[in-house]
Amino acid sequence: MINLDEFPSFFVANWKLNSNISFIDDYIKNLQTNTENCLVICPPSIYLNLVKTNSKNLFLGSQDVSMYDEGAYTGEVSVNMLVDNKVNFSIVGHSERRSYFNETNEKVLLKTNKLIEKSIIPIVCIGETLEQKEKKITKEVLRKQIQECIPKNSNFKNTLIAYEPIWAIGTGLTPSVEQIDEVHAFIKNHDNKFNNFKILYGGSVKSSNSEEINKSKNVNGCLVGGASLNVNEFNKILV
Repeated sequence: MINLDEFPSFFVANWKLNSNISFIDDYIKNLQTNTENCLVICPPSIYLNLVKTNSKNLFLGSQDVSMYDEGAYTGEVSVNMLVDNKVNFSIVGHSERRSYFNETNEKVLLKTNKLIEKSIIPIVCIGETLEQKEKKITKEVLRKQIQECIPKNSNFKNTLIAYEPIWAIGTGLTPSVEQIDEVHAFIKNHDNKFNNFKILYGGSVKSSNSEEINKSKNVNGCLVGGASLNVNEFNKILV
């Protein structure tokens, strides 16, 4: 398992359902890896073995993992398959998985357990909807997600948390830096177990706002979606 303490910050490129072979070759060739931070590329699963991580701080990530090990589960990708592809990180519980594929906290918990058992670092996504934000129940929602998605064997050495306000994903909207810092501080301090966890921010991250977001002492990097599809834009986020 990767030693998370080796890196001050983490920047995760979630390509979602995008890319092709020529895109990958060009991207990796032009990606700036001369940084002390940890960089994680999460391509579609069919391309996992095409992303060459030849730098000491560049790692391969998956966008999801099955809660099943094997069997008649068409289209699923098991944790052992990720191990075979030398995957080091995996996103779980992304809001798009929750919204489009009915992924529940219970399923996220099972997946997170599978990953930790195989020494793959889960990036557990949590976040509130716009309706929940307007009702001012963000903290209650996050507390429930944390309690139900993160297993007892999880700790700051084997798990990352990504706070992604659902209302900010792909909308161009982002919380203020003060709001992000407040939520990240809540995640770290609502239970002593999470004091030392590294918390990433995700939700319309781009080069024009990433520097300001990462100035917060409670932000330990970013989970980047659309902006990560342009390697030059992603390089600017890494600066």
